[in-house]
Amino acid sequence: MEIRIQRIFLGALLVGALTINSSLVLAQEADSEPEEEQSISNVKVFDPQVERREVDRDAIDTENWEIGLQYGVISIEDFGSNEITSFMAAYHVTEDFFLSLNYGESKAGETSFERLSGDVVLLTDEQREYSHYSVALGFNILPGEGFMGRDLAFTSSFYILTGLGSTDFAGDTRSTVMLGGGYQVLFNDWFSMHVMLKDHFYDIELLGSKKTANDLEISTGFTIFF
Repeated sequence: MEIRIQRIFLGALLVGALTINSSLVLAQEADSEPEEEQSISNVKVFDPQVERREVDRDAIDTENWEIGLQYGVISIEDFGSNEITSFMAAYHVTEDFFLSLNYGESKAGETSFERLSGDVVLLTDEQREYSHYSVALGFNILPGEGFMGRDLAFTSSFYILTGLGSTDFAGDTRSTVMLGGGYQVLFNDWFSMHVMLKDHFYDIELLGSKKTANDLEISTGFTIFF
């Protein structure tokens, strides 16, 4: 009988302890809920204000045409080195290659034979007028930058040229092959400088024998893009 009373008493104590523990847990949860709600309410949501940017299509650089003048020296075979003035026009198909039209004028000097003989004249003044033109394909092979000092840099490139044309000299017009190359420096998006080296090959017969002449030309000049 006493054992049964003890069991009933212990069971009542256990039920009472569980009831008190549950009440404490519920009270703690009730106290933590306002803190969590307060911490969530303190979180700031970042709303980025991104404005739509209007693109000005006219401001995009699209200059593909290039024209300019050049001045230099050409070595006309057997007739010495002479001044030459040239005109160049180019169309840039892509960043890597372009089409170029070149025209130059000069006047041949005397041959060494004429200077030594004194009275012998091989060509008249009109026949000494020299001009050539060519249509060439150019390839930009080494694009990069050219530096002037520590803080100033310009876009630059080396290029090669190969083309066909004609040479008017000594009263005749001759088919000509042109090979060459150059170095270009762009000061901005519309103005640049060129240094060019070209060689013109054509067949000529003046002194009784036919041969292939090569006229080496070096020039520099400025061009504009539009």
